Amino acid sequence: MTENPNPRFEVWSTVAWDGKESLLAANLHFDRMERHAHRLNFSLPKNFRKNIFSELANLDFSADPIVQENQPPFLVRISITNEGIFSLTPRLNQSWPSVLKAITVSAPRWDGGIRGTKHGDWKPYFDAREMALENNADISLLIENNCLIDGDRCMPILLDIDGTAYYPRVENGALDSVTLEQIYDCLENSGIPIRPAIITMNLILRAKEMIVIGSGMGIQSLGEIDGRTIGKPRGRLYESAMSCWLSQLSDGWESIDELS
Repeated sequence: MTENPNPRFEVWSTVAWDGKESLLAANLHFDRMERHAHRLNFSLPKNFRKNIFSELANLDFSADPIVQENQPPFLVRISITNEGIFSLTPRLNQSWPSVLKAITVSAPRWDGGIRGTKHGDWKPYFDAREMALENNADISLLIENNCLIDGDRCMPILLDIDGTAYYPRVENGALDSVTLEQIYDCLENSGIPIRPAIITMNLILRAKEMIVIGSGMGIQSLGEIDGRTIGKPRGRLYESAMSCWLSQLSDGWESIDELS
């Protein structure tokens, strides 16, 4: 992790890794890195995709996975600076409780189009994670004007009483989730319409169910926010999203041969 606090210093993404030479949904992550770099006012090197896979093959990392089959075994943080210098940092994936607890914290703010990108000033998100742990919670949800902006390391999704699943809007500062992009069509085909929305605390409190999703955590059920029970954990939304995710974990791996 860079020590440079300038948000326009780098763009990055944490990608599921099989421990060998394949990444989960690599092209979607690389596409997002290009979009975010553009918003941060720099361009990525032309051959960055191939260079990343070449470096991936040379990583010296050996450890036994500690997660179940519904999560990828390893993660690798891929970063590229505004001068075109890239780095790969591998790590073990972590496991989670069967139902997560969250606290709410104020969403960090940046000028311009910075918020909603994977940028170089990520300390406020790490601080939010630490605050969750200090309060015996698993994650923090980022709130602004009584509305849900994003999660500290995940995309929150709720199932409303009308049967529609809602997630925070990119226009309001949410990250455009690669995990959501992977399971979106599958969720729709399962009979759960899913839409971006302005998510108020009132909408959350009436939700039938909530989940949080991410490249490392996969699909996790969220059952409590600030000590208040939220819906019925591990219900229809969780089951449908998990089924879609397991399909991706089976078929969504890409190597250098599948580069777009």
